[in-house]
Amino acid sequence: MNSFGGFEQQYHILINPDKLLGYNLTLREIYDAVINNNSNVGGGSIEKNSDQYSIRGIGLIEKIEDLNFIVVKTEHGIPIYLNQIAEIEYGKGLRVGGVTQDGNGEVVAGIVMMLKGANSREVAQRVHEKIEEIKPSLPNGVTIDEFYNRENLIDNTIKTVETNLIEGGIIVIFVLVLLLGNLRAGFIVASVIPLSMLFAIIMMNLFNVSGNLMSLGAIDFGLIVDGAVIIVESVLVALTAKIHLNKKSLEKEVFDETIYSSSTAIIKSAIFGVLIIIVVYLPIFALGGIEGKMFKPMAFTVGFALVGALLLSITYVPMMCSLILKRDLKEKETIADKIMNFLKKIYQPSLEFALKNKLLTVSAAVLILIISLITFTRLGGEFIPKLDEGDLAYQIVRLPGISLTESINIGTQIEKILMKKFPEVKTVVTKTGAPELATDPMGPEFSDVIVILNPKDEWTTGGSKEELIEKIQKELSVVPGIGLSFTQPIELRFNELIAGARGDIAVKIFGDDLSILSDEGNKVATIMGTVQGAEDISVQQVEGLPQLQIKILREKISRYGINVEDVNRVIETALAGKTSGVVFEGDKKFDIVIKYDPEFRTNIDAIKSILVASPDNLMIPLSELAEIDVKEGPAEITRDNGKRRIVIQGNVRGRDVESFVNELKSKITSQLKLPPGYILEYGGTFKNLESARQRLLIAVPVSLFFILHYCSSHSIL
Repeated sequence: MNSFGGFEQQYHILINPDKLLGYNLTLREIYDAVINNNSNVGGGSIEKNSDQYSIRGIGLIEKIEDLNFIVVKTEHGIPIYLNQIAEIEYGKGLRVGGVTQDGNGEVVAGIVMMLKGANSREVAQRVHEKIEEIKPSLPNGVTIDEFYNRENLIDNTIKTVETNLIEGGIIVIFVLVLLLGNLRAGFIVASVIPLSMLFAIIMMNLFNVSGNLMSLGAIDFGLIVDGAVIIVESVLVALTAKIHLNKKSLEKEVFDETIYSSSTAIIKSAIFGVLIIIVVYLPIFALGGIEGKMFKPMAFTVGFALVGALLLSITYVPMMCSLILKRDLKEKETIADKIMNFLKKIYQPSLEFALKNKLLTVSAAVLILIISLITFTRLGGEFIPKLDEGDLAYQIVRLPGISLTESINIGTQIEKILMKKFPEVKTVVTKTGAPELATDPMGPEFSDVIVILNPKDEWTTGGSKEELIEKIQKELSVVPGIGLSFTQPIELRFNELIAGARGDIAVKIFGDDLSILSDEGNKVATIMGTVQGAEDISVQQVEGLPQLQIKILREKISRYGINVEDVNRVIETALAGKTSGVVFEGDKKFDIVIKYDPEFRTNIDAIKSILVASPDNLMIPLSELAEIDVKEGPAEITRDNGKRRIVIQGNVRGRDVESFVNELKSKITSQLKLPPGYILEYGGTFKNLESARQRLLIAVPVSLFFILHYCSSHSIL
C-alpha cells in the first residue's frame, strides 16, 4: 500500500540562530543533545528470592514536553534548556506530492500495489472486502471511498466475454442443427463445444494460463467443431447409404461397423483440418517481450480448445454416434437438403465455368491476391487495438520550478471546471508530484489525473469519447501555463512501461549537453506537430529549474580549517532539517527534526547570515565561505543505458501508429540534422509491433512450409 497526499506529522525543533549565537552554541551541539537524551538501555537482570527482574533504563522521549527540558549546555553550573533557544512544536514533514478530488481540496489517497504474478481481480476483491471491514473503525468524519477499482473493468470484460461466448455458441448450434438436417447429429456436434472448453480450462489451470478478454475472446466455436462436423457428416452419409442398400434398419453390429469404418476413413482429413488450424497459431509462440505476454495466452487457450476438440472428434464423437443416432434413418428431404440444393445450383455452374476457363480462373485469383497484398501493405499497423476502458486519464505538465502548492491549486481549478461543465464526469482525482514511496517519481510540475465517467447512456455532452476529449480540451484551454496529454488509466501505465513515456509515440534524443538536447527536442516537437494525427505533444523539461546554489569556496574554508562536510551539514540541518531521533506514540513513530525557524531560512539574506563554526569556535557567516546565487539548473536528468536523453512524446488520433511513425521519420530525416555525438531513437507501442513483425516474418513462413509439406507428402513428418 502506497500512501499519497496529506502531511506527515513530525516534532519540529525550530532554532533561533540569534539565541544560538548568544549562548555560544552550534547546531552540532543541539543535534548531539537531542540524540543523547532519547534512548533506552538494558541493564541485565537481578535475582530476588525466587524471582528474576529484568533491568531497563527508560529514557525515550514520550511527549513534546519532554523535549523542552533537554539540557544542551551548562554554563557556570546553570543549565541551558532546549526551549530557551528553539520553538518546539508539532510540524509537517517536507512533501513532494499531493492529491485533490472534485475541486473540493486535498484528500489522502492510497494506491494498492499488486505483487508480480498476482491475479488482479482477486486482489481487487480482497482490497474491497478489507475496506468494508475497516470502515466501522474509522474516526468520525473520516471516510474511505474507492475512486478507481480495476475490478469494474475486469467484471465488464468478463461480462462481454460471457455474452459473446453464449451468443456465439447458440448461433453455431443453430447452424449445425439446421445444416446437418439431423437433430441428434447436431446435438453430438454441439456437445463438443462445452467439453472442449472444459478441456481447455483444465489445461489452462495446469499451465497457469490466465483467462482474459484476449485469450477467451479469441475462441471460435466454428473452428472447434470443424473435426466433429467432418466425422458426423461422414457417418450420416455412410449410414444412409447402408440403409438404402439394405432397404431396412441396420443391426447393431452392422450399425457400429459402419460408424467405425466411416470414421476411420475420414479421420485423417479431420485430424488434418484441426492440425492446420493449430499450426496457424504456432507463430504466436515465437513472440517475446510484452507482445509475447499479451498474445501467448490466446494461442495457448485456442490451442488447448482445438486439441480437446480433436481428441473428442476421434473418440467421443464416434461413440456418441453409436449411442444416439437411429439405425433406421429415413430418406426424406430436410431443410438442410433444400438449403444445400439451393447453394448447389449456384455453385455447380460456377465450378463448371472455372474448370472450362482454367487460365482465366488462375489469372483472376492471382490478380485478387496482388490486390489483397497491395491493400494489406496500405492498411497501416497498430500493436494492439485500443481497449475502451470506460474512463479517462490525462497528464498535466507545467513549467519546471512551480511550487507544489501552486500545482495543487491549478489541479483543483481544473477539477472544478470538469465537475461543473461535464455531467458525464462522476469524479476527478488529481495526483500531483510523487507518492510517499516514489515508485513513480515525478516533480510537482506533473500531475496524473483520473476521470471516472458515468455510464455512456447517461452522456449528454459528447456522443463518443473522442468528442468528449475535444470538448474537455477546449474548456481547459482557459487555464494558462499547462499542457495536457489524454489517454486511459491502464493505457497510460502500459505506455510508460513500454517506452518510458505516457504517449503513444516517444522520440528519444541521446547526448551529453542538456541545452542542446532541449533545443533539438523542441525542433522535433515542431516537426511532430506537422504530422497529421499528432495530438498532446510535449517535450520533457530538462532545463529551467530555478535553484539557490550555494557553491562552497575551498580556498576560503581552508583558511579557517573548515571542511566541506562541516558547511554541508549546517546547510542541510538549518534549511532542510535533520532527523535527530524519533518519538513513539503507541505503534506510531514520528521523527524529531531540527532546523532553523522559518523566519531565518526563507530568504537569501537570511541564508547568507547562517553561521558556521570553525574548529576554534569562530562563527563565520555562510556568505564568507560560499557563493550564494539563484541560477537555472537541470530540471530532470534521465538516462537510458547510461546515456543522457530527452523524450518528446505525443498521442495519435484518427490514423494508425505505424504510418504516423513512418511519416514522422521521413520528415525528421529531411528536416533535422543532429550535432555530432547525438543520436535519435523512436519508442512507443510501435516498437513492440516491429519486434512482433520481425519474429513473425520467420515463424509464419516456417508454419506455411509445414502445411505445404504435409499437403504434398500427406505426412506430418
